[in-house]
Amino acid sequence: MSNTHSSRGLSAAALLLAGLCSLPALAAPATGTATEVMAIPTAEVAALQAGFSDSRQINTQRGGDKIYQAICQGCHMPQGQGSKGAGFYPALAGNTKLAAGAYPVGVVMNGLHGMPSFAARLKDEQVAEVVNYVRTHFGNQFTDAVKADDVKLFRK
Repeated sequence: MSNTHSSRGLSAAALLLAGLCSLPALAAPATGTATEVMAIPTAEVAALQAGFSDSRQINTQRGGDKIYQAICQGCHMPQGQGSKGAGFYPALAGNTKLAAGAYPVGVVMNGLHGMPSFAARLKDEQVAEVVNYVRTHFGNQFTDAVKADDVKLFRK
């Protein structure tokens, strides 16, 4: 077994059972150091950092698409298709619950089931932007826009 996998604390048996690699891959030598393999070009790092605030409490992205990419798509997937596995993340694509703008605003502001509240991390304008984005994309055609003033009603 290669030290590549064991140095990361993963046994060959665990990797094989998880289906993450094949036996020949375990025997293959690693190419490059961990630093080289994990390196991200400086320009890409700068582009990623530009969209985030210095405070971990506040997201600074603007525009529903950017907010969705930064916060939502990790669970709800890039095309809003949702996922099942370690948890259940409902599909936003074609979701009739989004017809009433108050519903997604309430979910974003207060959380629901396993989804956390984003009230402390997003300003009213940002919540309106991402809700409007989701309601008009992924096959959804709910065009009655939510406004920042509508979101204020959900602040505790």
